[in-house]
Amino acid sequence: MSMALLCVAGVALDALFGEPQRRHPLVAFGNFASAVERRLNAGGRGWRSHGVSAWLISVVPLTLLALLLSWLPLIGWLVDALALYCALGMRSLGEHVLPVAQALRQGNLAEARRRVGYLVSRETAELDEPAVARAATESVLENGSDAVFATLFWFIVAGAPGVVLYRLSNTLDAMWGYRNARFERFGWAAARIDDGLNYVPARLVALTYAVLGKTRLALRCWRRQAPLWDSPSAGPVMAAGAGALGVELGGPAVYHGELHERARLGEGPVADAQAIERGWNLVQRGVWLWLLVICVGAYLNA
Repeated sequence: MSMALLCVAGVALDALFGEPQRRHPLVAFGNFASAVERRLNAGGRGWRSHGVSAWLISVVPLTLLALLLSWLPLIGWLVDALALYCALGMRSLGEHVLPVAQALRQGNLAEARRRVGYLVSRETAELDEPAVARAATESVLENGSDAVFATLFWFIVAGAPGVVLYRLSNTLDAMWGYRNARFERFGWAAARIDDGLNYVPARLVALTYAVLGKTRLALRCWRRQAPLWDSPSAGPVMAAGAGALGVELGGPAVYHGELHERARLGEGPVADAQAIERGWNLVQRGVWLWLLVICVGAYLNA
């Protein structure tokens, strides 16, 4: 079955059913990766070589298994479709960010803080309404890139093994890619590998956001502000996304008790509930655009 049809099938399955509620593969993988980390990074004493070994142990066998299963006659296409479905997180993203906007609209700041805490690693207990809205809008833009667009990109590039390799690597970065005493050395490999895998798709996502929003502003913010961001992948995505929406994101945030002075992104009024909803709409329209381009490309190459 053509990759275009499989992409449409994967997105449709995600839209219909969302993430598997029981025994989600990524949850099981996270438990396994945690066990590997406890063994190779006991007490936070693991070196970079231990982090490389942990990444290889966690990712390579499952990627090879996906490759072998995708080669099976008759059912290989089903393996591809299910791998994409399990890796996509589009419906889940909407289910997490929209309640934040709803709580803000209702004036329920405590509920908005609680909800946004599910999305971000920063401390949320003391956030005011604009800070909650910034956090949620940043999350929808960045997670839209990771959980949706980059997933589709690696599926197109390499099918089931490509999407498994990417999503497992991205999960390890979320688990180990922190610059703190425990993961500074051990998580280095996971963070760098994730940056490499996201380099091209992140820039395609930034371009997508720009095309579908305030194009000139998005491109200017991408060019000027992205280099100021710590992550070479998140910077273009969030700078272009903030510009496309015409809002201001970034700024100081507290992570693990430490204040981080982050660069300002975008231009315009501070984020609010509407910015969260517009960000979610931007991701949805971007997916439709990608599917259209993928299908047209497949038709022209047929």
